[in-house]
Amino acid sequence: MNRNPSGIRWGLCCLFKEAPIAFGIRQATHLGKLDRARQLTQLSDTIVHNGQALLQAIEFCHQQGIGSFRINSRILPLKTHPQLGYRLEDLPGYELIDQTYRQAGALAGRHDIRLSFHPDQFTLLSSADAGVSARSLAELEYHAEAAERVGADVLTLHGGGGYGDKPAALGRVIAMIEHLPDSVRSRLALENDDRVYTPADLLPVCAATGIPFVYDVHHHRCHPDGLTVEEVTERALATWSREPLFHLSSPRDGWQGANPRPHHDFIAIDDLPSCWRQQRITVEVEAKAKEVALRRLFAELS
Repeated sequence: MNRNPSGIRWGLCCLFKEAPIAFGIRQATHLGKLDRARQLTQLSDTIVHNGQALLQAIEFCHQQGIGSFRINSRILPLKTHPQLGYRLEDLPGYELIDQTYRQAGALAGRHDIRLSFHPDQFTLLSSADAGVSARSLAELEYHAEAAERVGADVLTLHGGGGYGDKPAALGRVIAMIEHLPDSVRSRLALENDDRVYTPADLLPVCAATGIPFVYDVHHHRCHPDGLTVEEVTERALATWSREPLFHLSSPRDGWQGANPRPHHDFIAIDDLPSCWRQQRITVEVEAKAKEVALRRLFAELS
């Protein structure tokens, strides 16, 4: 069963604290010293390893009653690097790579494990710099390619920078979204952050573009906008045509600490909004203790 009695599908993000499941990376400084053939061989080896780790992660989630897994954006290392980037089809052992990742998607489907991605903070739709926009598009297309292979249905992205003029920046977000390829746009979702864009800023963008809204309640509590948690929850739910996805975390030093933004190892049960508890939603838990935090949360909920 991948939901607790409240109806929530709980999500684990990217990595493991104790479980012996690890995803490999490749360093550009090391690979850059190799000839192209050895670069591609080492990349292929790591990508196959990461596909096998993803299979393990999905099976672990199934066994632990975790219903969703966010895949690390570096699962295909250096995919869009300007000098070291590659097409999967050009890697030695491509057939094994393709088979492994499609097996992961099939396993997730059989176990009802939802898969998602969260491109990093340098993927920006709001920038006025054409180079930044082009690199961001390439990054989103990479994520969409990976998502297609494994059946992931969400690419969560922040609004980006405000650049001193948030209305103009949000206008650029809308314009970028309108020109995204369907493989990206059909999976894209926008999330509020803890410094620039609040739910009140992004919900109109979601309404204008048909892009769903990922509600991060911790970010909203750090960066409020006059809307209540209940109001944002109701409006966020209405943006989704499939199962909504939200984020939950707790402040490392408590809400009375000097800076509530950093995430705690665990989730304080009182930080779970009461209005979420009976919803059929996915809640990705952004806690430093990873699966250990989910285990503790499950115990408290039951």
